[in-house]
Amino acid sequence: MLNADLKQQLKTYLQNLRQDVRLVVSADDSKKSQELLDLANDIASLSPLVSVTKARLERSPAMQVTNDQGTDIRFAGLPMGHEFTSLVLALLHTGGHPLKLDAEIIEQIKGLPEGLKFETFVSLSCQNCPDVVQALNMMAALNSGISNTMIDGALFQDEVDARQIMAVPSVYLNGELFAQGRISLKEILAKVDTNATARQAKALSERKPYEVLIVGGGPAGASAAIYSARKGLRTGLVADRFGGQVAETIGIENFISVKATEGPKLVANLEAHVRDYEVDVMDSQKAVRLTKERDSSGLYQVELANGAVLSGKTVLLATGARWREMNVPGEKEYRGRGVAYCPHCDGPLFKGKRVAVIGGGNSGIEAAIDLANIVEHVTVLEFDSKLRADEVLVRKARSMGNIDIITMAQTTEVRGDGNKVTGLVYTDRNTGDSHEVTLAGIFVQIGLVPNTEWLKGTLELTPRGEIVVDERGQTSLPGVFAAGDVTNSAYKQIIIAMGSGATASLGAFDYLIRHSEQTDTQAA
Repeated sequence: MLNADLKQQLKTYLQNLRQDVRLVVSADDSKKSQELLDLANDIASLSPLVSVTKARLERSPAMQVTNDQGTDIRFAGLPMGHEFTSLVLALLHTGGHPLKLDAEIIEQIKGLPEGLKFETFVSLSCQNCPDVVQALNMMAALNSGISNTMIDGALFQDEVDARQIMAVPSVYLNGELFAQGRISLKEILAKVDTNATARQAKALSERKPYEVLIVGGGPAGASAAIYSARKGLRTGLVADRFGGQVAETIGIENFISVKATEGPKLVANLEAHVRDYEVDVMDSQKAVRLTKERDSSGLYQVELANGAVLSGKTVLLATGARWREMNVPGEKEYRGRGVAYCPHCDGPLFKGKRVAVIGGGNSGIEAAIDLANIVEHVTVLEFDSKLRADEVLVRKARSMGNIDIITMAQTTEVRGDGNKVTGLVYTDRNTGDSHEVTLAGIFVQIGLVPNTEWLKGTLELTPRGEIVVDERGQTSLPGVFAAGDVTNSAYKQIIIAMGSGATASLGAFDYLIRHSEQTDTQAA
């Protein structure tokens, strides 16, 4: 099952096991069951601490990773692709290898009540799913009263249809929908531990003021944090989720000096680089308000959704952007039930079905090409009279027999049966005629919206909601800087965001030098 290189790498990892690990395999007569059994036997051959037994589990093919303490981590399906790392970590953590978590988080997990049964539906091509699976698996490894089962939606289609799952990851807790989409370990804990939010807010509010307080953990925020820390400034970084939009990007081939990489890998490297420095990283925290004026101590204050308040002599905003929505009837009602924004994540759930892609730019045409290899048919709807994607992508799309491209098409409504999408309505902008397309999924790829709603009325924004900055990253508020896709930068690219993060950080450093006497006097 595993090639020689993978076996050698896995053998090295398994040397970190400290206790016995049992792989309980539930197999039927299917090819996937045999592959899973082969995988289990391959793993067992690499360490004397790993054994394999066969038993009937809730699903087949499935494999339980367990030990004498009763750890219950399961994989329903073949955990390869993006989920192979989840399997390796499950083996290590079940085998006694220490988890890379703060002691406070570990104790919080151990103190959770028993009877938390998680089921996580994934697609093996989803780059966000492993983060969720691994977070829940760590909880199961630390607390025998918690279990998690990764379920390959493409292999257990009956369950997907019965639960009407049309987006991954979809997490169920004790049979009820718990979360859909990317969710961090801290966010999971906040939902299951009702006292966690209040404790967290109190601890954050007790943080000392920062010289540079960065809001946002994407490429711009990470770059700013590194440059700030290297200048010896007390630096804090607060982010809703580290990595931002990059975490949802599959192929990255224009990051200079790196021929090709993937979003999750780049995000992991960014976070590791930031944590190499003395940066106070506060992730899974959403900013909701920035004071327009300094307080009596000369500090700006940033309020978080949990009620915590952070202070900084300077503030650097790098909150990025999110997918733009169509804002038509039915879109919100059927989001996650046929309306999707990540073709790589959710595409496999529409295997053999008819879908639409809204948008004819690079992201839209790339999505159509990828989906055409999975689904029965793709209809691309473009508002303009011509596609805006690169010509090489357009030629590829037009060469595929199951992609139709319609220009001058304005989507006006998403239709469904109350449970899932059944089609959409669009208007021909040439004739004014209305047309209905029957389909199962709609992938929206029409650009980005800056995350600045919380800043309206605080500083100068463009009509598009972008933060207006000068050549140093300075906003209309003295001592408040901004960088990346959230600003009025001409182009939205990862490498440009990183550069602007460095620029804004150096701008903040220069500001602190020139205004240190003033701010120190106010603080006194």
